[in-house]
Amino acid sequence: MISVKMLKPYYIKADDEFVRIILAYQYFSVSINKHVYQFIPVEAKEIRINRKTRRVENVESRFAFQKGKEIIYMTMTELITLPDFLTQLHHIAKPYYEEVHEMDEIASENRLILEELEKYNLKRLIDKALDERDEKMFRELVKLL
Repeated sequence: MISVKMLKPYYIKADDEFVRIILAYQYFSVSINKHVYQFIPVEAKEIRINRKTRRVENVESRFAFQKGKEIIYMTMTELITLPDFLTQLHHIAKPYYEEVHEMDEIASENRLILEELEKYNLKRLIDKALDERDEKMFRELVKLL
């Protein structure tokens, strides 16, 4: 049974594309069969997350964990299968995720287009009422403008 005992970033770097969670001694440990293994920065030292997709990008990275003289290596692929790892990781990275405003922009743009189409349709109906000399319909349609 493998679980994450502790996951704290040494520091976090964020650029336009990625959130990089930098790890160091005593900030990351896992429990394997009730034995605690401490992270050691022998190979991989960072977790790289895409700010837009919120996915871990460096899945090929290998992390080393030590207990006494014994060293165990785990790939990022193995680590992300642990639910508590992903939960803690996304909790750490959440303030750095890029907000998705694209859907709001698209919805707003669609709303504007619909309003414009409705206005054109109303004008067309007013023109039709004028052509047919339907004063009652004309007055009701003008009120809607």
